[in-house]
Amino acid sequence: MSEDLEVLVVDDEARLADLFAAWLQGEWSVDTAYDGEEALEKMADSVEVVLLDRRMPGLSGDEVLAEIRDAGYDSRVVMVTAVDPDFDIIEMGFDDYLVKPVSKDELVEIVDHVADRSKYESDIQEYYALVSKTALLESEKADRELADNEEYQDLRERVAELEERVDESVSGMTSHDDFVGAFQDLQSENYSSH
Repeated sequence: MSEDLEVLVVDDEARLADLFAAWLQGEWSVDTAYDGEEALEKMADSVEVVLLDRRMPGLSGDEVLAEIRDAGYDSRVVMVTAVDPDFDIIEMGFDDYLVKPVSKDELVEIVDHVADRSKYESDIQEYYALVSKTALLESEKADRELADNEEYQDLRERVAELEERVDESVSGMTSHDDFVGAFQDLQSENYSSH
């Protein structure tokens, strides 16, 4: 955890955005935005983690996420939302997804995890994000739905391809034990809900 790390909390429920910011302050540098337009105004290369609500008046969180990615920001984005995940998440460019209500411990832990991912190269970051999406869908959808969904099957294939590339990348890392530990923590979290 580092106070140098900048986190942007985006939620149209001002009290909730302020609560999340209060939970994170002291450990990170935190700013808040209460709608999509304000979020985009406050985006900068220095913002490393964005906590983003999906349903907001004006620009939705989905639109803000697309704008952040289109603008080329290398921020980790966590959707923090009351919207249950569906197959539409497969094409979305977020790094992780929390369904409200969210506890302080969950929020702090997810910011810590996604911030750690910034240290790894892009294949590894993408692998983390896709494994997270896979686990999320597997916890929410029936096996038959998953088996019948072509996008989900493509996602699984992409995860398998990236796994091979990540294995090669990790074997060359000096902090292999750190990476494996971080990944195992992420996997056990995502699959414990199974």
